[in-house]
Amino acid sequence: MRQSVVSGYAGATLAEHVWHSLRLVVVGFFCAALAGIPLGLLMGYNRPAEALINPIFSLIRPIPPLAWIPLAILWLGLGDAAKVLVIWLAAFVPSVINAHTAVRGIDGALFAAARMLGAPRLRMVTEVIIPGALPMIFTGLRLSLQAAWTTLVAAELVGALMEVGFVLNVAQQDIYPSMILVGMVTVGVLGWLTTKGLVSVERMALARWPQGRS
Repeated sequence: MRQSVVSGYAGATLAEHVWHSLRLVVVGFFCAALAGIPLGLLMGYNRPAEALINPIFSLIRPIPPLAWIPLAILWLGLGDAAKVLVIWLAAFVPSVINAHTAVRGIDGALFAAARMLGAPRLRMVTEVIIPGALPMIFTGLRLSLQAAWTTLVAAELVGALMEVGFVLNVAQQDIYPSMILVGMVTVGVLGWLTTKGLVSVERMALARWPQGRS
């Protein structure tokens, strides 16, 4: 097994498989966060926007991310773009829900006081909405990251050539239990490391907006 890990298995070394999978998760997760957080904040703060967007989001939300795999393949083929799309869909929903819930949980008196003081919209966002919503936003991001890693392996089972999910698939076909365990442990370690990185970012963000601690 050591030789398979070092010299290569399923067409590449373990490090190459890990790098490819990590890249897919990072791209899908960041795209989901960049789209989901602003959308959730908008829905939470702006009632007309929520009335327009929420019915569509509520229709998409119950669909399992893996159910999108056939459409992703039809639209984008068997390359990385289809896998990133599926990961994005898995990570997108938690980020929207938690950002939306976070804004709704902010004390209405804070909004009233900011309006009374004539705070412009930008300051309302940077000094009321973001500090108040940050803790729950990061809770949503942790759930999104977990969903991204959970979905990655299933997405990689289709049309993969160099990823951890492909290692698991090949090891299953080769009846190679130890390599299956290596793949599973690798995904677990990567998930743990990326979560630790996200927690570090959370600490820095809460230090930047200290009101978010309350």
